Amino acid sequence: MKLAMPFSGSRRRRPPGRNHGFTLPEILIAMTVFVIMVTGILSANLFGLRMFKANETKLTATEWSRKTFGKITDEVHVCNRVQVGNITNGVFEALLDGEPQQGTGLLIYPTTDTSRFIIYFVKPADQTFRRTTDQPNSAVILADSVTNTMIFSAQDLSGNVLNNNLANKVIHLTLEFYQPERYLQGADFYKLETSVTRRAVQ
Repeated sequence: MKLAMPFSGSRRRRPPGRNHGFTLPEILIAMTVFVIMVTGILSANLFGLRMFKANETKLTATEWSRKTFGKITDEVHVCNRVQVGNITNGVFEALLDGEPQQGTGLLIYPTTDTSRFIIYFVKPADQTFRRTTDQPNSAVILADSVTNTMIFSAQDLSGNVLNNNLANKVIHLTLEFYQPERYLQGADFYKLETSVTRRAVQ
């Protein structure tokens, strides 16, 4: 029996292999799929950010209206006297009997002491809604971009504007304000309304 001994001095040559790679159509298809995928991801993120901003603005406006209107409601409920009027040169001017009870300001007397008061008013010069009291430097801006000026009115129980200063009047507040377009957020318009009357009428 003869055994074949391997010859260590020589190696069997392999035929040269074919270099594997992507062809031009494959590269183009891969790049197209990649671009579509990246575009979809970016579009989804931008859409989500836009929706978040829009909802954030609405939630902020809702929270603001709840707090502000709640404060006005509480102050009118327990006040001694309330009156609709206009702000002229920084001074509140009450409306007289016979005039439609609609104006830019609301004067609230919490007690019988007329030296203590609260005034809510709109300032057309800068379109702001403000609150001030008898204390010096107490003016606070509550809202900006207010588009209407006659925001307060005294009404009867049917919603008709009064022509006199009745004790059992209903104070109606209408605020319209505009949010300009900002980054990733379109312009929007809000209208808030509420009605309140005093609880204890003398």
